[in-house]
Parts: sequence; C-alpha cells; structure tokens
Amino acid sequence: MEKRIMKGRKKIEMKLIESENARTVSFSKRKKNLFKKADEFSTLTGADVGVILFSPSGKPYSYGSTSIEKITDKFLELKLDDSQRDQADVGKSNVFEAYDDLCKELDALNKKEKERIQRYEVMHPGSEVPPDKHRLEQLMSIKLRLDKVEKEAKSGGQAKLFEFDLNVVPEPDEEESF
Repeated sequence: MEKRIMKGRKKIEMKLIESENARTVSFSKRKKNLFKKADEFSTLTGADVGVILFSPSGKPYSYGSTSIEKITDKFLELKLDDSQRDQADVGKSNVFEAYDDLCKELDALNKKEKERIQRYEVMHPGSEVPPDKHRLEQLMSIKLRLDKVEKEAKSGGQAKLFEFDLNVVPEPDEEESF
C-alpha cells in the first residue's frame, strides 16, 4: 500500500489574499474563530470582552461578552475619566491636594477589589479568583498620575517640601521632660 502524502497544517504567509472569493471565505472562518476565542477569554478570566470587525465590503460585525454597546460605553467613559483626571491633577494649586485625591481614589479601588473577590468567592467557592485586568490598568493610571504630580512638585516651588534634612535634630521644648 502506498502512503498518502498529507499536506497537514502549513504556516500561512501573512499577506493580503489575492482572490476576493477566498478572502471572503477566510474572513468568515477567521471571524468565527476570533469570536470563539473572545468568548473563551471572557469565560476564563471574567473580563468584559468586545470585538468589532468590518468586513472587506464594509459590513460591521461585533461580539460582546455582555453587550457591545455596554462595553464601548464603559471604554469611552473610562478614557474620558482618565483624560479629565489627568487635566485635573495638573490644575491643582496644591500638589498635596492632588496626592490626597489619588490616595482616596486608590482606597476606593482597593475597596472595590475586595468586594469583587468576596462576590467571586461566594459564587465560585474553592475556585481561584481571576485577576482583574481593568484594575491593573487603573493602578497603572494612578501610578503615572502620581509620578506626574511628584515631577510637578519637584520642578515647581514645592520641591523644598519634599526635601528633608535628617542631620538636624529638633530642639526639645522647655515644657517637655524626659
């Protein structure tokens, strides 16, 4: 018996598919697989996932783990909030006000994370709590804003407030006794 030679899976060169018919078929198959992967990602991580595609003919397709409208609204709202917070931090007259606001925001974020973990543990006892990627993005945003406030404080007249001379011992008050 002769062995049949199988091609098997081959690596596809990443370039535009010349045949329009083949391109349409490939788009359809890959769209299905992309949406399937997005669904798996959402299921495994608990993240809100949204994918928006436009076919070569211009027809829109979308997938959302909840609703694509909710996900895009949430995305746009967070982007708007980030840009407004960045502008608000720079506009603060006192760097300590900006620092206090960032600390309050971090406390609220930590409280929200504790509540998320508690809800997950109640709903999925014995399961490991998946990380919240959105929280990581928010923490990075807070860190970047904190770095900006610190840089602004050091470059402005506030720099002296951040300097400490540890070699100077304060004089004790006469009323204090040791």
